[in-house]
Amino acid sequence: MERGSSNKRFYFGIILIVLGCIMILEKLNLIPESVSDLLISWQMLLVGIGVLSLIGGNRTGGTILIVIGGFFMIPELITVPHEIRKIYWPLILVAIGVALLLRHRDTVRNPKEGDPVLNVPNDNSANSFDDFVIFGGREIFINSQSLTGGKATSIFGGMEYDLRKASMVPGGAIIDCVSVFGGCGFKIPMDWNVRNEVTTIFGAFTDKRGDTFNERYYDPSKTIVIKGVSIFGGIEVKHF
Repeated sequence: MERGSSNKRFYFGIILIVLGCIMILEKLNLIPESVSDLLISWQMLLVGIGVLSLIGGNRTGGTILIVIGGFFMIPELITVPHEIRKIYWPLILVAIGVALLLRHRDTVRNPKEGDPVLNVPNDNSANSFDDFVIFGGREIFINSQSLTGGKATSIFGGMEYDLRKASMVPGGAIIDCVSVFGGCGFKIPMDWNVRNEVTTIFGAFTDKRGDTFNERYYDPSKTIVIKGVSIFGGIEVKHF
């Protein structure tokens, strides 16, 4: 896995630690109430999600969230004339439009690796994966013939993996999932065995194979371990 991708959860963990420390200091009356109100606000939440989006590779969405959060944070820091406040939303719409136009221009001029290109098939044969989704959704098809596992993190979003054309390495594969107010689903081959090591906190791990599971297809040597944590979210396994 790429080092940059592996750091996504690290940064998310740092943000949670900082947020928790701020709340502790506020409860102990060690920081002014005005400062804590600003740091623990919906504006700062948008900025934080925007930073995570930038880390996750979504530059346009991250920039838009940071701009919106920053715009509405300004009146909390300085006195803004009423005439200026009245045009806040129009200014935000203009900023979003400019960001989308710039993103479109950059994509056309400098298409990134992984962007859809006509007549060029997508390469889904990587032996591992590391995906991070915030406020969005992704459907991912993987046909690796030596799958070792991967990481899937969904926060207020969802991902679904189709692994039915994949084959795992001898000894099995391990998938580490983090689902926070989100969901993650896996479509797996009929002969795979699933070992559930997911910790659920107001969440769930669901095996929907049910009656479709047939022992004649079952191969105990092909075991996929799904571990991680689900907080107010869900992780699901199925055949179709």
